[in-house]
Amino acid sequence: MEYKFTTDNFEAEVLQADMPVLVDFYADWCNPCKMMGPVVAKLAEEYEGKLKVGKCNIDENMQTAQQYHVSSIPAFVVFKGGKPVSTFVGAMSAAELKAKADAVLG
Repeated sequence: MEYKFTTDNFEAEVLQADMPVLVDFYADWCNPCKMMGPVVAKLAEEYEGKLKVGKCNIDENMQTAQQYHVSSIPAFVVFKGGKPVSTFVGAMSAAELKAKADAVLG
């Protein structure tokens, strides 16, 4: 399942989550973000129960994007225990994204 994170639910859904969370910061007008959409959705399915995966639209949630210093998109931030522990930017293959997720889940 892929979640939708907003400024309003970020605290409860991401920072207080009982498992690691991968947040995909994106925008609707961003072509690399669109390209990553199906890759992120597949990761969300594969890691169900181990990694909470969701998207945060930077245009609709600018305050949250700024808080986590998102300056290029797509930007992926993994949170563990309410803290960002890993950040990676740009389009990548499904294998690369899985490897980065696995490294955090270790």
